[in-house]
Amino acid sequence: MNSQLALGLPAAPPLDTVVINSRCMLRMQEEQRVVVVGGLPVYHYCVADAVAEAYAMVMLVESGFAQQTEVARAFGRSERSLRRYQERYGQTGMAGLGRPGGWRRGRRRISGKRLRLIERLKSAGLSNRAVAQRLGVHENAIRKLVGPSKTEEGQQLALVSVAKQPLPIELPTTLPVSVIPVEASGDRAPAANVYTQEARVLEEQAEEDEPVPMSLDLDADDRTLDRQLAHVGLLDDAAPMFRDCERVGGVGALLAVPYLVHSGLLRIARKLYGGIGPAFYGLRTTLVTLFLMALLRIQRPERLKERDPAAFGRLLGLDRAPEVKTLRRKLTRLAAQHCAEPLGAELARVRVAQRGELMGFLYVDGHIRAYHGKRTISSAYVARRHLAMPATTDYWINDRAGDPLLIVTADINSSLITAFPNLLRQVRATVGERQVTIVFDRGGWSPKLFQSMIQDGFDILTYRKHKGRLINEQRFVHRRAKLDGHWVAYDLHDRPVRLLNGKLRLRQITRLCESGLQTQIMTSRWDLPDIEVAHRMFERWRQENFFKYMREEFLLDALVDYDIEPEDPTRTVPNPERRALDKQIRVARAELDEIERQYGVTAADAEQHRPTMRSFKIAYEKLGKQLCAARKRLSKLNDKRRNLPARVEIRDLSEQALVKLATERKHLTDLIKMLAYQAESDLLNFLRPHYPRAEQEGRTLLHELFATTGDIHLTEDQLQITLAPLSSPHRTRAVQALCELLDQTATVFPGTRLRLRFAVRPAPLIGLAFPGTPSGRRPPPDRPETGHFEKRLGQEV
Repeated sequence: MNSQLALGLPAAPPLDTVVINSRCMLRMQEEQRVVVVGGLPVYHYCVADAVAEAYAMVMLVESGFAQQTEVARAFGRSERSLRRYQERYGQTGMAGLGRPGGWRRGRRRISGKRLRLIERLKSAGLSNRAVAQRLGVHENAIRKLVGPSKTEEGQQLALVSVAKQPLPIELPTTLPVSVIPVEASGDRAPAANVYTQEARVLEEQAEEDEPVPMSLDLDADDRTLDRQLAHVGLLDDAAPMFRDCERVGGVGALLAVPYLVHSGLLRIARKLYGGIGPAFYGLRTTLVTLFLMALLRIQRPERLKERDPAAFGRLLGLDRAPEVKTLRRKLTRLAAQHCAEPLGAELARVRVAQRGELMGFLYVDGHIRAYHGKRTISSAYVARRHLAMPATTDYWINDRAGDPLLIVTADINSSLITAFPNLLRQVRATVGERQVTIVFDRGGWSPKLFQSMIQDGFDILTYRKHKGRLINEQRFVHRRAKLDGHWVAYDLHDRPVRLLNGKLRLRQITRLCESGLQTQIMTSRWDLPDIEVAHRMFERWRQENFFKYMREEFLLDALVDYDIEPEDPTRTVPNPERRALDKQIRVARAELDEIERQYGVTAADAEQHRPTMRSFKIAYEKLGKQLCAARKRLSKLNDKRRNLPARVEIRDLSEQALVKLATERKHLTDLIKMLAYQAESDLLNFLRPHYPRAEQEGRTLLHELFATTGDIHLTEDQLQITLAPLSSPHRTRAVQALCELLDQTATVFPGTRLRLRFAVRPAPLIGLAFPGTPSGRRPPPDRPETGHFEKRLGQEV
């Protein structure tokens, strides 16, 4: 009997050898490591030398010996870490592979007591996200200490804004003059009690859940019983009831509902307002309606007349959406409680708890809303129209990414300098004790204000007002760095300056433009590189673009109502009589200068013909009288102006009743529009990894997505939203990825126990034989043959 021959298999590698691929391996002996390529040792290092190990990985990939996945698996690193090593090595060489001395950047200084608490929570089975919310810190801080959580089935993702952050760049020991890598955030380390405040906000958000109302109706299209209950005062808000339906217009706006729930609007409004009386359209329904109106670009309640109330009601889970007069009544009831300002403050606190890393720089600017009505109100200077006209002023505070954080309704057309004390108090109450840099334009230039802000714990960043001394162009240094994922380059000059007779020391950074213009920037941040200071200052235009976008898309300047309020009669304004005298003084001074010029010219010409002053005065007596009269008139106007007060109370200027536009309803609707803009920004952050042109077309894609049609399917515990395909396949794929991310949030539709599920209907297949028709559909048999090319193409297919 023939015995079977043994199959010659390659011998297993020794235990001290890690195979990278077919020609590369890593030999290990005690504390030494040797990289072998093709049987030859090419590199060796010690385990304790982290720089040498990083260089070995980079060398294998850069030389083409192995791929990133193979090297990362063999060395026990992630592919992201390997790519980071390659980027650092390409920028700064071997110095970039090491870390500077001291506490590692990004590592939290957590006490032993806090570490033991984290260990107990992890042993109890809590995830990193749950532990972070319990302690009031970011999830990354927990992950750096204990490592990533194990993937569990059904784990929910928190809907937080994915801020676009570039990879951190380590500062090497030596840097080229023209390239300065800087940290993207530029924010200072927050105080310890900031996390305590954020933890309190998150705990409040987790404790209070949305109540689920009951309904006596069985048909979603007939809510007669619920309306009768509301009529007799037994119903505060109708329960949403959905049914299966197809091709519902605007169903894409429901993709923003997870953000609405996560923003805390419904929870905070229920806490502040309580309710708006027994009604079929209660507080929750009213707020959800206003939010969806903003997303669908229904810019004011009057535009509801152009919408089918039954179709819009399907998005709310009702038989009909509220109409114009109903929505106006709800806004009136909400405005009567005067809770818009505390509502905005609470929403800002929640936003800070979620996006605290973007609060290091806050941009402050005023928005002028022009008024074209029949009422007589105070005027303000509208910069975009270059004239003064009846208007009101609101101050907006945006975070570092340009998203709005807080709205402050200022006093009647007060300047930015006058409004700053109130603004800073609200900012401090919102962000806590963290260090914040306030960025604003020249309208807030005041060295005394700067000194007060610095004493209160704020840093400043603004343009310098008035012309300063020019700097020689040879003293400018070319700077280049990668900030917020983009390369920027400026010609800068950095020097200290002193104001208030040397009492205030600031930093002045001057930028030289290609046209030779020098732009001077003033700041109290001495710890930042000059290029990042200039970049953060020039990013103020994000706020101007935000105002333009809000005016065009959300109709920010539109009036919500025509109500008026009495104005404070003791408010002081510049004296109009003094302003008129200033104009007369300018005219008189110009006339005097002209007469003096003529008198001097005449005296110079007549010196040869009139040897004595007496003869000169007799000859030119008329010109001398004109000069004396002009001087007396100017002196008289100056004396009159000196006796007038600079400011007067407005009640002394007019006997009519003093009024101003009502602000409560406008403030409330602006908050809803602000939330809609924030929802767009957060959805755009989710889209960025899946849509290459997100920076150029991201919001346009969201507009199309919100207006798209779709199907609604109801199950026992889910509300399934299936969207129609978008205009192009790559947009459809991006939206499909967005739907998968939103599904992981496990959001429940407000007022129900239905979990939202999103999907995109696959696009129909298009056949090659007949472009524009589905592949399974054949052309009509009586269709005549068109041409030789189409006939041949059909035969080939």
